[in-house]
Amino acid sequence: MKYIKRSIFLFLLAALPAVAQQKLTLQEIWSGSFRTQGMDDLQAMKNTNQYTVLNVNYSSGAGQIDLYDFATLTKVSTIVASKDHKELVGGIDSYTFSADEKKLLLATNSEPIFRHSFTADFYIYDIASKSLTKLSDKKMQEPTFSADNSKVAYASENNLYVYDIAAKTAKQITTDGKKNSIINGVTDWVYEEEFSFVKAYDWNASGDKIAYIRFDETDVPEFSMDVYGTNLYPSQYEFKYPKAGEKNSLVSLHIYDVKTNSTKQVKLGNYADFYIPRIKWTKEAQTLSVQVINRHQNNLDLIFVDANSGTPKVILNETDKAYVDITDNLTFLKDNSFIWTSEKDGFNHIYHYNKAGKLINQVTKGSWEVTAYYGFDEKTSNIFYQSVENGSINRDVYRVALNGKNKTRLTPQTGTNAATFSPNYEYFINTFSSATQPTVYALNNAKDGKLVKEIKNNDQLKTKLEKYSLPAKEFMEITTEKGHKLNAWMIKPKDFDPNKKYPVFMYQYSGPGSQQVNNEWHSIDDYWFMMLSQQGYIVACVDGRGTGYKGAAFKKVTYKELGKYEVEDQIDAAKVFGKYNYVDASRIGIFGWSYGGFMSSNCILKGNDVFKMAIAVAPVTNWRFYDSVYTERYMQTPQENASGYDDNSPINHVSKLKGPFLLVHGTADDNVHVQNTMRMVEALVQANKQFDWAIYPDKNHGIYGGATRLQLYTKMTNFIKANL
Repeated sequence: MKYIKRSIFLFLLAALPAVAQQKLTLQEIWSGSFRTQGMDDLQAMKNTNQYTVLNVNYSSGAGQIDLYDFATLTKVSTIVASKDHKELVGGIDSYTFSADEKKLLLATNSEPIFRHSFTADFYIYDIASKSLTKLSDKKMQEPTFSADNSKVAYASENNLYVYDIAAKTAKQITTDGKKNSIINGVTDWVYEEEFSFVKAYDWNASGDKIAYIRFDETDVPEFSMDVYGTNLYPSQYEFKYPKAGEKNSLVSLHIYDVKTNSTKQVKLGNYADFYIPRIKWTKEAQTLSVQVINRHQNNLDLIFVDANSGTPKVILNETDKAYVDITDNLTFLKDNSFIWTSEKDGFNHIYHYNKAGKLINQVTKGSWEVTAYYGFDEKTSNIFYQSVENGSINRDVYRVALNGKNKTRLTPQTGTNAATFSPNYEYFINTFSSATQPTVYALNNAKDGKLVKEIKNNDQLKTKLEKYSLPAKEFMEITTEKGHKLNAWMIKPKDFDPNKKYPVFMYQYSGPGSQQVNNEWHSIDDYWFMMLSQQGYIVACVDGRGTGYKGAAFKKVTYKELGKYEVEDQIDAAKVFGKYNYVDASRIGIFGWSYGGFMSSNCILKGNDVFKMAIAVAPVTNWRFYDSVYTERYMQTPQENASGYDDNSPINHVSKLKGPFLLVHGTADDNVHVQNTMRMVEALVQANKQFDWAIYPDKNHGIYGGATRLQLYTKMTNFIKANL
């Protein structure tokens, strides 16, 4: 009898995992069921040892800005809540403090333009009086307070304005702004997308001058997209888009004097066909820093401009055989010496220069990359930064003296750590996650990194996921037959049997300086990959040459040959996997989006004996169709490097297609135009090649909205199951 009971017990125990393991579904994934809890729009105050968080009720849309104490983490007050003001019925989208932190700029009813840009209704909120003042009846862009707290500058309809807070009046300081012609104080499409900024103006430290960039895009070729909408006839959206080798906006630098209501143009020097990717006032109120880079983006000047005379002086010059990356790390110290980051020794590191541009010292050194610069503590002369010293797939926070000594790792947990420091640099809020740990927010001591108190975790999500018995993401380094060591991860079915043969579905992005093999918590795609693993697939990802955080040589080997070495590495990686005993080498597929779609398209063609199928979403199919700034940074112009463009274009290899191929694109993609897919389709048709494709009307590069993502991922899942 005991034996029978024990047998039944063991049988039930063995059956439990199969019963308990719940399968992931696309409906759950795309409904937000696995969204992590965060600290939205976390900002450290400048004048008090406190921080603010925008707390949003996503069901109602109501939001409030709450103030917390860094030392105790206790909530001090609610600064403003949308429910208390009828003007904010649409919620609070974003906020910015004045320098004295007595007023706020609140954005509501935001409407996106491109990737970063948007217009919104903006209000000035006076914290003491709890009053709201609308800046303008028109929606605007990028308002900022002056340093003396008396004014707000903003852009509207391609012109710049200055609003006097006390007088409640606005003055228009540029008048020539015109759509698809002249832009003042905000960037054109290509600057926004590729130099990653929108606000192209800056207040000086005394609040009496505004420097701004003017874009003349009159001669930039125009691109048009059909908008199908819901009307009887479609319309067209037209905007200026410089493709590789075509004319860019002519940029010029101007300084507006608030006191004299006058503007002067700054003659930067003898530059032709150049970019101004950054402007920033120094600690000296009448000295402006300007970064000017040539069209090839391999020769950068840091210039100081005397705002009164307009005289420019080159302070620092940086050159590279390939290209120089633009960053936001330039930081001026009290004596106007400055912090600068550079790859000039082969890895991205921190340098300290005096105000004349003479190198004082290299602060960080080693065969690893600095990935973020957090700030400088004047009291202790310590710099705080993030780096990959603990392995290129990880991120840690460090403290080091300005002279490069006494370096201390402040984050003991292995994974991805990111910091927000208190104004006095005594504490930092660490945002930590790994492939096994959902995001945790904690207060740490900035001296030694010791945990003070946990603020927020995602234990609830972790518990929820237990019933799914999800597979682990295994990190590894593979070596290709050519000897290249590449970071990779693999997700195997939870009930993995090494004696079975599994199909492999490979995912990658592969763009210059990018990274997909990193030790952080799951993206939405990761849940999809795990869903596929529950259905019997191994999913793998490899960061090939050209990707980031392993040094300049590894990243820049693809210069002038985008798609050559990256495709070679994906093919070779697939061959490595194909030799594993548990992999069915005849069933390897590949998927990618954007640059990754360019890659997967090339892989199914150039690697037609390795890859059985491929999916390409929003792919570039020839770099001739993409924008000037990004493409020429890595390829020079088509006129200079025709073979680099054409030899690696999947359009020119369509005759090699053997396996099932799915092409996907949105018609309103302002970034990678649907033209790329249409030209690829025409080439495939003329080569008499069969393929599948899906077009999403009026969807941009992200292809989302309503049920779009659910439908798209259902289509891709079905395609994988039918063809792999």
